Amino acid sequence: MNEEPKAAPYVDTVEEGPAYWMVGILWVVLASGEQTGGAYSLMWQLCPRGSGPGPHHHDQDEQFFVIDGEITYLTNGRELKAGAGSFVLIPRGTVHSFRVDSRTATLLNSYTPAGFERTITELGERARTRTIPPPDRPAIPGGMGDAVALFGEIGMHVLQEPDVLRAGRSEA
Repeated sequence: MNEEPKAAPYVDTVEEGPAYWMVGILWVVLASGEQTGGAYSLMWQLCPRGSGPGPHHHDQDEQFFVIDGEITYLTNGRELKAGAGSFVLIPRGTVHSFRVDSRTATLLNSYTPAGFERTITELGERARTRTIPPPDRPAIPGGMGDAVALFGEIGMHVLQEPDVLRAGRSEA
């Protein structure tokens, strides 16, 4: 009989959790699928202005809680503005992208069920400091080949369509 992995109580913090640099963002994994029995994952993120993914969708529901800063989300062609204290739900299968509009933004990002966090833990670079990565760090340390293979495994689907949130925008 196959037994489902079980979650056990634990505590982790932004200061002590495993931290990674990837795509110009500092990620701290607070809950992984391994820790939650696959139920969900939770990451704390420190994002610079202009950061965020282009159009994609997931096989999981994605949730954001904006701790500080301002972010524009684009979901199925509709802009949603989120500031400090905002909760954003992106249901599975929803095409979306986002862009940080403030100097920085801090947010909690979770996935139900877990899986996406593997992108960060398997492709990201262990952070040397708990700061936004220096500009000389590669966006995806292993390269896009490794990323595409992993995206297929975890149910992330990058779309080949214009990134409307960044079209013609300067990062001043």
